[in-house]
Amino acid sequence: MALKATIFKADLQVADMDRHYYGDHALTIARHPSETDERMMVRVLAFALHAHEALAFGKGLSTDDEPDLWLKDLTGAVEKWIDVGQPDDRRLLKACGRASEVIVYSYSATSAVWWKQLAGKLERARNLQVFNLPAQASTELASMAKRTMQLQCTIQEGQIWVADGDHSVHLELEVLKSRAG
Repeated sequence: MALKATIFKADLQVADMDRHYYGDHALTIARHPSETDERMMVRVLAFALHAHEALAFGKGLSTDDEPDLWLKDLTGAVEKWIDVGQPDDRRLLKACGRASEVIVYSYSATSAVWWKQLAGKLERARNLQVFNLPAQASTELASMAKRTMQLQCTIQEGQIWVADGDHSVHLELEVLKSRAG
């Protein structure tokens, strides 16, 4: 019998002063049995960084043709395709063909090696952005994972703070590839 996803609930308050976006989101997050708390919390962070009423979680690790998060317009066209981790170049190039904007948040200690192998293959992908979250920061985020969470995310001048009432994590993303043009 296959293991089922574990359901997490998060009340997320976002104050993004860079985008002038302020909103509250009640998130239901299905964590695949093979997914770690760290990966799940990086998905929540990615949601906070791109918060929008139409932003939605994909079906998860078991589905290859969907991202971790995506934003579709009213016609169903994919505006943003957001992946977490270290996707391969074929997946990213396919996503670049399907979406107006593709964003990757890597968070592993091996991200530098992963990116060094892919950078040349993806340099012409003009609608691709790749960011790295330092390993210590993603570990601190993972410590906030609870079945029911109250999270606040503040973004100002590229600085990110995530708090859960007990403690706060300050994050700075490293830009590995910025969008061309």
